[in-house]
Amino acid sequence: MNIRIEAAGVCHSDLSVVNGTRPRPLPMALGHEAAGIVTTVGDEVSADLIGRRVVTTFLPRCGKCLGCRSAGALPCAQGSTANASGTLLTGERRIRRDGEIVNHHLGVSGFASHAVVDRRSVVAVGDDVPPDVAAVLGCAVLTGGGVFLNTAPVNSDSVVGVVGLGGVGMAALIVAKALGARRIVAIDALPDKLQRALELGADEAMTPDEALNSGVKVDVAAEAAGNTRAFETAFAITGVGGTTVTVGLPAPGQLSQIEPLTLTAEARTVKGSYMGSAVPERDIPRYEQLWRQSRLPVERLISSELPLYEINEAMDRLSDGTEIRQIIRFPSVQEQPHE
Repeated sequence: MNIRIEAAGVCHSDLSVVNGTRPRPLPMALGHEAAGIVTTVGDEVSADLIGRRVVTTFLPRCGKCLGCRSAGALPCAQGSTANASGTLLTGERRIRRDGEIVNHHLGVSGFASHAVVDRRSVVAVGDDVPPDVAAVLGCAVLTGGGVFLNTAPVNSDSVVGVVGLGGVGMAALIVAKALGARRIVAIDALPDKLQRALELGADEAMTPDEALNSGVKVDVAAEAAGNTRAFETAFAITGVGGTTVTVGLPAPGQLSQIEPLTLTAEARTVKGSYMGSAVPERDIPRYEQLWRQSRLPVERLISSELPLYEINEAMDRLSDGTEIRQIIRFPSVQEQPHE
């Protein structure tokens, strides 16, 4: 199907391809967190989708493999292979530049005015969901929120911690709040992000050193920074019987140290969560409904908007850690210049 892109988020998974920490086949059109309007569909896709707003998801599911039968706990094997190869789920490449084949980024390639995607890479949302909110649902919320919705579900008795307050970490925070977590501890090295976390509903906000020195303990700790110190901090603040969930993606070869005795003596669990252990068709409608009920302020995660030609500056700001979620806005049909 063809999509006219309306908005796309700038995520660390894009930056990781740029800086080489996640090698991908080149040339590649980046962008995976996006929303847009379906303009045309293939013969095997319902024409009812034409004109609908859809959210792109960065791991399509074949619906048949062991991963797809795991209710989100495991990634789709076919989708993972396609993503690593730079193809759509079907194994095809549908982008060309000056006759040269261009690889797809995570089945989406949303940093463009239009994208060709597999039907299994999108989820339709209501027309009342703004494009920027819809885009953020597809990666930041799906990934961060899924820690507390799916991987280690929380309830009104839960004390949770979030280490790393970028787009994914802040999304985890607001989902924990929406799900009624009793207490939320936010941890980051940047004071501005700690203040923002308090504004978004955290009960406490502290630096990693403050967290380690305070002796704070949580039932579920989400690591969303993608580095070894963040993981070790999340593990250290996890209490007896608690769960440490890592959703960040560190560079290959990075190693962390933990004391294995602690896992046994304190009956603790460490879990990895890819894409928030999500099934997008199941989870995006739930987040959409929480947003519609004013319980999930996704729009407050958006720290700035920019045109596509400022993408390099956006990557620099993302690398500096000064942004939560930057959104690239594409002109609507009415705004596009006429010849």
